Order: sequence, then structure tokens, then C-alpha cells
Amino acid sequence: MKKELFDIYDEAGNRIGTAPRSECHGNPALLHHTAHVVVIHPETGDILLQKRKMTKDIQPGKWDTAVGGHLDAGEDYLTGAKRELAEELGIAEDVELEWLFIEKVRNDIESEDAGVFALRHAGPFHFQETEIDELRFWNKEELFQPENRKNFTPLLIQELEQLRKINII
Repeated sequence: MKKELFDIYDEAGNRIGTAPRSECHGNPALLHHTAHVVVIHPETGDILLQKRKMTKDIQPGKWDTAVGGHLDAGEDYLTGAKRELAEELGIAEDVELEWLFIEKVRNDIESEDAGVFALRHAGPFHFQETEIDELRFWNKEELFQPENRKNFTPLLIQELEQLRKINII
């Protein structure tokens, strides 16, 4: 089986090589890029979240951004975001995405720069049952209740704070 390789970057964003996926998580010397899409219900403004499959290798059972994944080698944020939308939710790659921000994540689990986009879309969704246990829209009150946030990934919590700062939620 072929090893999955990620492009890796220094803190300035310069590509410095590649490294196996298995070595990248939680290793600040092996920063990699991911693309996330915040799916917003067009009528209610609620945010779509996914609950990671309990067998998923990184943070199983946690709620996370509905769409997110590592960029393939040589891929830019927009291309990766559109590919992930198609793979994870069955949404055509020709949709228009709104660029929001880059979120830098540095913790024991993730060491990455996430390019974050927004998409106003109410469904239908065809999610990967091998990756996701549940998919549902959350309203602002639910997103910021402390008892719910303990079940969120650290990156999701950071993204929610940024979304609040720029008045998306």
C-alpha cells in the first residue's frame, strides 16, 4: 500500500518537503495544510457539523466542521476544499465558495494551517458513512454552550471564535 504523503511547510508558509500522514499530526515541525468548508443554512444561518466516526484515527467521536481534509500534494486551498465537498458531502465541485480566513492550529493533535471557506447550502447531503456518524445543523446557542463545546475538536472551537469575530455567526 502506498504511503499518503503531505506537503509540509515552515511557519512562513514555504514548502519544505513531504512527510507521511502518520508523522504529521501533532508534530509542529511538520506543518501541513488543510481545507475546511463551513456549510451555513441559507435561511436560518445555522452551521452544519459532522460527528466523526468512532473508529476514525484522529479525535474519534468529536464534532467537527462539516467539510475538512488535508490537501493532496501540490493542491491549493480552493481545489482541496472543492474536492473535499464532493468526497464528504456529495456536493458538486463547481459551487462558488467564499474565502474566509486561514486558521493556524498548533496543539498535541494537529499542527496545520486550515484554509476556511463558506458555502450557503441546505442540502441534500450524501455523506461518507465510513467517516461520519452524524451530520446536522447547529444554531448559535448550541454552538456556544460550554457543555456542547467539550465535545468539539480544538480546531472547530477556534474556527467558531473566528466566525463569530467576522459576524458569520
